[in-house]
Amino acid sequence: MASAARSLASCIFCKIIKGEIPSYKLIESELSFSFLDIGPLSKGHALIIPKDHAEKLHELPDEYLTDILPIAKKIAVAQGIDNYNVLQNNGKIAHQEVPHVHFHVIPKPSASDEQGLVVGWPVQKFEKDELQKIYEDIKQKL
Repeated sequence: MASAARSLASCIFCKIIKGEIPSYKLIESELSFSFLDIGPLSKGHALIIPKDHAEKLHELPDEYLTDILPIAKKIAVAQGIDNYNVLQNNGKIAHQEVPHVHFHVIPKPSASDEQGLVVGWPVQKFEKDELQKIYEDIKQKL
């Protein structure tokens, strides 16, 4: 419990929510806070964070998730962008840099790799029986 309190006290996103660190605030609701990313991948790259400190998506109460996606939509519409990514990472090896749940809204103004998110998609091959076992395992736990 002491490490969770320490993590909360030192969390840069929690400090932004409290106003201890300035930000380019876009939208604030009762449950969420959004602002421009200061290290953007493209013009208008924004972050949306829940006001509840949770490190990973599965630790966050559902009502926060219900609040966040409409904010992502509003940010995309306000920018007039047709091509964009909404991205959320969980854990260091999944490229989560700040241990507080956050969603990126990243405009992709062109097909160029110079702006926006650049993603490789290394498709994995599975045999049908392997997929069936994976499916059954997940389905049983839902």
